[in-house]
Amino acid sequence: MSSLRVDSLVFDCPQNAREAPGERLKMAVKRYSRETTPQASAGLTLLFAHCVGAHKEAWEPAIERIFALAGAGVNEAYAFDWQTHGDSAVLNRQLLDPETRAGRVDGVSVREWAEAIAAFVRSPALQGKRIVAIGHSAGAGAMLLSTKHLPSPPPYQTVIVVEPTAIPGEMFYRELDYRISTMEFVVSATLARRETWKSRDVAFAWMRKRVPWVEWDERVVKAFVDHGLETTPDGQVRIKGDRRHEALCYPDPIPHFEAADLLATTPAVTGRTHFVWAEAENVLVPRDVRDALIVGAASVSGVKGGHLIVQENPDGVAATICTILERLAQPKSRL
Repeated sequence: MSSLRVDSLVFDCPQNAREAPGERLKMAVKRYSRETTPQASAGLTLLFAHCVGAHKEAWEPAIERIFALAGAGVNEAYAFDWQTHGDSAVLNRQLLDPETRAGRVDGVSVREWAEAIAAFVRSPALQGKRIVAIGHSAGAGAMLLSTKHLPSPPPYQTVIVVEPTAIPGEMFYRELDYRISTMEFVVSATLARRETWKSRDVAFAWMRKRVPWVEWDERVVKAFVDHGLETTPDGQVRIKGDRRHEALCYPDPIPHFEAADLLATTPAVTGRTHFVWAEAENVLVPRDVRDALIVGAASVSGVKGGHLIVQENPDGVAATICTILERLAQPKSRL
């Protein structure tokens, strides 16, 4: 990110009933901006939320490309770590320890992350800004659900959802056995996943030969190794987040139902939502679910790659986002 200024922030999340009064989870945030951008710039402020198992820096290659393509149209960007992921996981490790915190045995849901994002949007840092919310997979659901904690219409110029995993409840239960077996497989794979290596170099070399990292853009793998891992007391490196918390994200379909319901019932959100799908259809978001979600949407785009297109094709995702932002900047004709 040599071309951009990067500032690290820590945001206090809203008080949750599962913590004692005064104990609040933290959300790690990074702000990206140009060194030369005036503070009074009328450019857009972009917000980014990642998918399950990722971290805020997974967006960095795409963010850097967006700044390069969008010119003065983008003033700044903020990327958030889910409370159980990345730097947030490190900050919250004590409060989220399932061995000592009975109230946190189910981790942190997308809904709670959405509430934290909404609180950040309401903070003085974003007052008066022209905001665009962008999320990938579960992060797309977080951005959509954040609107439930904001005024109506929401203070977003638009919402861009990349491979959202929202699904109408009736469609989920129609193929319940299949979806349960899929979730059980992903949970088992997550809990069995390797998470410690001798060094970052060893981790990088190991990942470059294995799924899913072998499919990723090398810059995103490097970001994962640099920012998604931490040094252990014995000098090795490990994934920052607790894989138990990550695994808990999968068998929690309620937020995905709520996001789909929001799209189906809230024109103020749906009409400003742009969908970006992977060109390769995948089991996580099959065609019939896609068709159900996009009714009334502002636009629908496709990008080469699979469900993890932010990791696999960050330049393609960035170019598509910039095309959407260009439409946003164009004055609407008066008929």
